[in-house]
Amino acid sequence: MKNLKLEMHFAAAAALCAAGAANAAVIAWENCNLVIPANVDGLYINIETQATGSTGSAVAGWDINPYGATAIQFFGSPGGGYMRYPGATGGVGNLAIGMTVGATNSFGGGSAAFGSAAGQWQFNATNIFGFRFVAADGGTKYGYGTMSVGATAAVRTITNLYYESTTGTAIQIVPAPGALALLGVAGLASRRRR
Repeated sequence: MKNLKLEMHFAAAAALCAAGAANAAVIAWENCNLVIPANVDGLYINIETQATGSTGSAVAGWDINPYGATAIQFFGSPGGGYMRYPGATGGVGNLAIGMTVGATNSFGGGSAAFGSAAGQWQFNATNIFGFRFVAADGGTKYGYGTMSVGATAAVRTITNLYYESTTGTAIQIVPAPGALALLGVAGLASRRRR
């Protein structure tokens, strides 16, 4: 007798693996742990070269610049910007897993608003921000990053950055690979106990 639930579980795992293969053009800078200084300069970041510095002139071709002494502000290079939460008219949204960052979204700069409404940032949590930038090849690329925020907005670290290497191609926000592996192990462990 076949175990249909177990077969469905392995089919879902195979689908996840296939989805990962389809996203082979996603460039990941995982565990980058970029501490954002609590000042007016912040940190200038070149997404492609992974160069950082405290001034724009120190980082050739910089793409994003989170900064701010008491709040989290975002400044982008020309042609770049940060994704607003869908339906919001300003600010930088705290995005959710499953959302897509691409040309159909609204982009700008500004600050991260903290609160309990959808799209607002959270203290003592990992928040997700979307961005676009003009790459060295002149094409617009879309990406997202995770930022760990402490008890105040002055305590923040970008932990991961991802972008789609194909010009003009949207990127979907997915759980970190380690989180998927943990879900798979937890799923197998729960099946084993039954």
